Amino acid sequence: MGMFAYQGQRLSGEKVIGKLEATSVQEVRVQLKEQGIVAFQVEPINALLNKELDLGFQKVKTQDFVLFLRQYSTLLKAGIPIVQATTISAEQTTSKPLRVALKEVAEQVNSGIALSGAAKGHPAIFPELFTNMVYAGEMGGNLDEILERLADDYEKQHRTKQKITAAMTYPLVVSVFAFGVVVFLLMVVVPMFANMFANMDQDLPIITVIVMEAGQLIGRFWWLLLGMFVILFAMFAIVKNDPKVRFYSDRFLLKIPVIGKLVQKALLARMTRILSSLFSSSVPVLQALEIVERIVKNEVVNQVLKDSRLYLEKGESLTAPMKGHWVFPPLVTQLMTVGEKTGTLDVMLGKIADYYEAEVETGTDQLKAFIEPVMIVALAVIVGTIVMAIMVPMFSLFQNFN
Repeated sequence: MGMFAYQGQRLSGEKVIGKLEATSVQEVRVQLKEQGIVAFQVEPINALLNKELDLGFQKVKTQDFVLFLRQYSTLLKAGIPIVQATTISAEQTTSKPLRVALKEVAEQVNSGIALSGAAKGHPAIFPELFTNMVYAGEMGGNLDEILERLADDYEKQHRTKQKITAAMTYPLVVSVFAFGVVVFLLMVVVPMFANMFANMDQDLPIITVIVMEAGQLIGRFWWLLLGMFVILFAMFAIVKNDPKVRFYSDRFLLKIPVIGKLVQKALLARMTRILSSLFSSSVPVLQALEIVERIVKNEVVNQVLKDSRLYLEKGESLTAPMKGHWVFPPLVTQLMTVGEKTGTLDVMLGKIADYYEAEVETGTDQLKAFIEPVMIVALAVIVGTIVMAIMVPMFSLFQNFN
């Protein structure tokens, strides 16, 4: 997919300019034709010149985006025209990237471009899920309801993500702190006593010898250890986009004891929540699966979703590839099968999402309650071992003086 700038004219004679995301110039012309626009000029936007769309600081915080959706939905329900509602939302939001994007969208909508088409020109601001559901709302005439549903879904997804982040951040921070303390003790504190112990006319305890050797090793070869970390990080950065590397790294993450189960539940909650929203908005099934593949960003889950699309194209069940796969528990496949047979797949997916969101919330609380004492004990053992390695010979030295 790439960005294309275009100039064209409506049947009424009004000239329009804008940007669209598409795979080719021909696809842009087809999209514009569907909107009643005759394209005079379509040119791809240079990726480097358009790079600012993907800069991290231009991302919109979930809280700001949810607030925008709430306000926008309320304005549309009150009967305010889309252009005016977009302009008001731009003035109300405190997010600068969102404000700039909304002003540009308002100008494009005022020139006759559909809201979904205008939003596609800002992929860093408006996610693909948003643009596709807005398009469904435009076609179904229930845009305000869809925006309100989107706000609910984004809030639920954000809570789940925050829970997972909090559960992962605590052990990471403690581990980094512990590593820093250990390195400081081995490189600074232990060498201060090494010379003293070297002059002692007695054998040192094995624990002291090991700690002193470790301190000397780190002191001599710290640059080598740092270089190895840098090389490993660089290698991972280079190969991380390789599909096979992503598949096995995602698989490894899901197989980690305790944490893997939590990540799996969070993925299932996110996948089913998005699918439920898309299906309830009448987005075609195949298109909905493609959207979820790009949003979930887990190669193990995506591989199953691709197989599901192939099965659907053959006229078979959506859940056929999921049954028996270790990522998808029986609860998921059974409820989805019931939904397929009864025509309530969106409702069933919503129930699955509710269940796993609650599971993630409970699981993260339990994980934090388990990790905290374990990390404290581990840190105490490591630091205590180093302190003991120093203190034991000191006690022996004091006894000799006495």
